[in-house]
Amino acid sequence: MNKFLFAMMLSASIAVVSCKPKDADVKAAVEKTISANAALAGVVVDVKDGVATISGELKNEADKVAAETAAKAIKGVKSVTNNITIAPVITSNPVISATDVAISAGLRDLTKDLSTVKYAVKDGVITLTGEISKAKNVAFTQAYMALKPAKVERTGLIVK
Repeated sequence: MNKFLFAMMLSASIAVVSCKPKDADVKAAVEKTISANAALAGVVVDVKDGVATISGELKNEADKVAAETAAKAIKGVKSVTNNITIAPVITSNPVISATDVAISAGLRDLTKDLSTVKYAVKDGVITLTGEISKAKNVAFTQAYMALKPAKVERTGLIVK
């Protein structure tokens, strides 16, 4: 009788344990669900004792939340540890040379009383547009040439 009870309890234990999804199966299901969303590419999944750990780098917080939500929806996942990081946003800021900064500062001072003269500086080249009187043109030309630009383009500057 004791052997019979022991055998019954052992069978019941095995049945209960075998009903629980295996970590490998849960991991495969989480990976399949996550891979269905192209925005979640690169997410790595690990499952141990029903705890899914997701990691990797995604573009934004919404994708991070989507990955966690997808993992939580899988049968057999008890909890999710979300170790996903957000990729830094890379902006391209134009590099302005020290020469361009110095020339621009000089032109700003030179044109403060010449509201009709506009300028741009790039790679040491001054581009002038607008209008200037003949009386002020000579002094203005001498002053901006003293800034030692690489080149001056005056095609847009009208002398009246």
